[in-house]
Amino acid sequence: MTTKLHKDIVRYVEHNLYHYHEYIREIQRLRNDILYGVKLTTDENVGGGRSNLPSSPTERRTIELLTHRRLETLERVTHAIKTVYEALPDEKRKLIKLKYWTKPQRYTWDGIAEQLCVTRITCLRWRNEIVYAIAELLGETDA
Repeated sequence: MTTKLHKDIVRYVEHNLYHYHEYIREIQRLRNDILYGVKLTTDENVGGGRSNLPSSPTERRTIELLTHRRLETLERVTHAIKTVYEALPDEKRKLIKLKYWTKPQRYTWDGIAEQLCVTRITCLRWRNEIVYAIAELLGETDA
């Protein structure tokens, strides 16, 4: 039994579900920019001693990969979604595909329920369970 989440957390998780595939592409782009891009974070400490970054480009890129905040956040969110999605039975996976990953959005909750041969209330209950499981992995629940 799941507990009720604050509506802002539900919106946050649903937003991430809607943009999951974009996040996957963004992660790959960020990694490529860090690994193969010519522009690395430069030390702006002009005349103030030595930089705390290693002089080796490989080491600098590794450190940037490990400390890049946007990349870390996207990886954490996509990992949580993927983990929950892969653990779901087929009908709940189909709910995610129909509601969040079909572009343009073609179905209302009633239409999704009809596609899945369940009631609208069942769809909403499943959605709540899925959102709660993702929020829990992201550390967004009170429990």
